[in-house]
Amino acid sequence: MKTAFRNLAFGVLSLVSVGALQAQCTTWVGSPNEASLKEAHVLYRGIVKGKSYADLAKMDASNFNLAFDNWKKAYEGAPAADGQRATHYIDGVELYKAQKERATDEVAKGHADQMIVKLYDQHIACYPKEAGYIYGRKAVDMFYMASFGYRQETFKAFQEAFEKGGASLEYTVFEPLGMLVTYLFKNQQISQKEARDIVVKAQEIAEQSAVNNEKLGQYYEASSVRMEFQLAEIEKDIFDCEYFKEKLIPAYKENPEDLEVLRYVYNTLKAQGCAETDEIMVELKAKYEATAQEVNTRLTEEYLTKNPGMAARKLYQDGKYTEAIDKYKEAIAAETDQEKLAEFYFGMASIQFRQLKSYSAARENARKAASLKPGWGRPYMLIGDMYAASSRNCGNDGYTRGLAVLAAIDKYAYARSIDSEVAGEAAHKISLYNGSVPSKDDVFMRGANNTRVTVPCWIGETVSLRY
Repeated sequence: MKTAFRNLAFGVLSLVSVGALQAQCTTWVGSPNEASLKEAHVLYRGIVKGKSYADLAKMDASNFNLAFDNWKKAYEGAPAADGQRATHYIDGVELYKAQKERATDEVAKGHADQMIVKLYDQHIACYPKEAGYIYGRKAVDMFYMASFGYRQETFKAFQEAFEKGGASLEYTVFEPLGMLVTYLFKNQQISQKEARDIVVKAQEIAEQSAVNNEKLGQYYEASSVRMEFQLAEIEKDIFDCEYFKEKLIPAYKENPEDLEVLRYVYNTLKAQGCAETDEIMVELKAKYEATAQEVNTRLTEEYLTKNPGMAARKLYQDGKYTEAIDKYKEAIAAETDQEKLAEFYFGMASIQFRQLKSYSAARENARKAASLKPGWGRPYMLIGDMYAASSRNCGNDGYTRGLAVLAAIDKYAYARSIDSEVAGEAAHKISLYNGSVPSKDDVFMRGANNTRVTVPCWIGETVSLRY
C-alpha cells in the first residue's frame, strides 16, 4: 500500500513538473492572444533592442515603463516567444537588471535578483541548445548580486555551470570563481575536495578554450591567470603534487607520444609544486621538448609548403635571398588575390634592392606592387630609397647627384600624398634629403628654374629642376 502511494505521489509530482516546464516554455503560436502578444513583443523590442541594461537604466520613466509593461505582457503570455528564440528571457534579464539600478527599495532589488535567476533557469529549460553559456552567466550574475554573493547557493550555481556548460562557458566565469572559492574555503563553508574539484575543472576548460578559441583564446588565458591570482592564498591548501601525479601520470602512460597530453601533464605538475628534479618530471620534460620540436618542424614544413609566400619570407630571414626570390615567384604563380600579389611583388623588390642591388628589377617589381594595390605608398617609398641610394654613384658632380635626389624626393612626396600611413616617414626623408638637391649656382648654369630634365644613369625619371 505504501509503495502504491509513493508511486502515485511520484506520478503526481512528475505531472506537476512537466506542467510547469510546459507553462514556462509556452509560445504564442496558436494562442487565442497571438496577435496581441506579437504586438506587445514588437512594441517592447523596438525600445530595448541593441541596448544594455545600463542604457535601459538611464531611460526616462515613460519609455522604460512602456518597454517593461509590454515585455511583461509578452513574457507572461508566451515566455518562449515563437519557440524559435529566447528573446523574452534574455531581454527580461536586462530589464530586471535595469529595474534594479533604478530601484531605491531593497525589497524591489531583491525581487529583481530572484526574477533574473528565474529567467536564466527558464532559458536553460526551454532552449537547452543555448544552455551552456547561460549557466555561466547565471552563476556570474548571482556572484555580483547582494541577494546571493559569497554564498553556497552561488557556489552550487558555479558547480552546475562547470559541470553542464563546459567549453561553452564564457571567459568571464573564471575570476569570480577564484574569489568565491577562496572566500568559502577560508571560511570553512566548502571542503578541500569541493574547492579542488571545481578549480581543476575550471583550469581544464580555460586551458582548452585558450588553445581552441581562435578569436577569444587570449581572454580565456588572461581570465584564468586572474583566477589563479585570486586562488593564490589557498592553492597550497587544496592542491599537492602527489594528488596530481596520481591523477595525471596514467594519462601520460597511455599517450606517451601525444604532445597535448605531455604539455598538459608536465605544466600542471610543475604548477602544483612538483620539483623539476623529480624523476617523472625529468622524463616528462625531455619527452615533451623532443616531441614538440618534432611536431613543430613537421607542421612548419607543411605550412610553408602550402604557403610559398611565407616560405619566401622565412628564406629571406635566413639570409637565402636568391632562394627567397624564387619562392616569391612560385607564390605569385599560384596566387589570384590582388593584395597578396602586391605584397609578394613588394617582397621581391625589397630583396632585389636592399640585398642584391638589382635596382632595375627591384623598381619594376615595386611598380607592379603599386599597380595591384592602389593607394599604397610603401612601393613608392622603396623606389625613393633606390634613387637616394643611387645618387652617390649617379654622376661625378653635385648637380647630377642632386637630380637623383630630386627623383627620390618626388617619390616620397607622391607616397605621402596617397598613403597617410607613410606620411610621417616620407616627410622625414624629404626633410633629410632637401639639403642634397642641386645648388642654385648649378641650376642657373644649366637652365631656368622649373625646367623639366631627365635624371641620368639607370633612373631615367623626368623631374622639375629646382634648388
